[in-house]
Amino acid sequence: MSSHEHYMQLALDQAQLAAEIDEVPVGAVLVTEDGQVFEAHNSPILKHDATAHAEIEVIRKASASIGNYRLLNSILYVTLEPCLMCSGAIIHARIGTVVYGANDEKTGAVSSLYQVLSDKRLNHQPTIISGILKDECSQQLRDFFKAKRQAKKRD
Repeated sequence: MSSHEHYMQLALDQAQLAAEIDEVPVGAVLVTEDGQVFEAHNSPILKHDATAHAEIEVIRKASASIGNYRLLNSILYVTLEPCLMCSGAIIHARIGTVVYGANDEKTGAVSSLYQVLSDKRLNHQPTIISGILKDECSQQLRDFFKAKRQAKKRD
């Protein structure tokens, strides 16, 4: 297993924690330049906070721990392609590399709908790696939404 796969598996574990509390199963792991590892998952419903996406939550944890909002040369692993909001936070945090699993055709802002992270007009463009454990990331989301639809039919 490559290091990218290892950290994406940790992100998948975080996504599972989100699913267990009935949040959309998205998980994130951030590895700092000096090897510190931070983990988080989606929690906007629990926190009553639209900004509590996995990426934002892990950026907050890492920034608070290291005492700096700039996370230079860090690597962010996330199970689902970041949205516009999260892409903006990634740019402002100066994250060095973004690794994601599944594409998000509805709200993805890295490659699907927009290409924010590679926009040369902005002051920072992280390295982008996509498709790491893509099948597992996609399946986790499909299973979650399938269960939600089935539960709705039973009600």
